[in-house]
Amino acid sequence: MIKVSETAKNKVVELMTEDGYNYTNDYVRVGVKSGGCSGLSYDLKFDNVQAEGDKVFEDNGIKIIVDKKSFLYLIGTTLEYSGGLNGTGFVFNNPNANRTCGCGESFSL
Repeated sequence: MIKVSETAKNKVVELMTEDGYNYTNDYVRVGVKSGGCSGLSYDLKFDNVQAEGDKVFEDNGIKIIVDKKSFLYLIGTTLEYSGGLNGTGFVFNNPNANRTCGCGESFSL
């Protein structure tokens, strides 16, 4: 399961609405792809289509879909949002990551 913090939920609702998505019906697609300075990087986008094999979760009123391969890397992750002085954006608190880069956008197992 992937969890969504309250601050991340608020930002997701705001951004989905701006982009023409409806957070009560549409999804946040979270995935992992090769790349980044630590080997793997996170991918987050909005989607309104569920593909075959996708895992679907709902936490804090936000629907999340994850492809089967990415799910193995993201089990137990919490999606958070940081608006602090060190940068603004979504943060993945992933208990499976052994190492992350300085910016927190990539990781390795």
